[in-house]
Amino acid sequence: MFLARIGGTVVAAVKHPTLVGCRFLLAQRLEADGSAAVEPIVVVDWLGAANGSTVIVSTDGDIARTRLGNTTPARMVVAGIVDPLQTPATARQE
Repeated sequence: MFLARIGGTVVAAVKHPTLVGCRFLLAQRLEADGSAAVEPIVVVDWLGAANGSTVIVSTDGDIARTRLGNTTPARMVVAGIVDPLQTPATARQE
């Protein structure tokens, strides 16, 4: 699992039958310091993550297979949406 920031949606003209009706999002993996990794990835989302949201991405295909069936080619899925964080620096600004 890792944290990622959602950058938009991906549209597919043709999908594997198990992915029909699923939402694809473009995600940017976040490094430990909060900076974005180099290459974006496509993740499957059924939780409703919005553009700009920070999400937890699971790289374990078991979540996708449980939800979409054993034959699904999906592996990376949004496992959770992270609430906005409040750090001591942001708390002093309020």
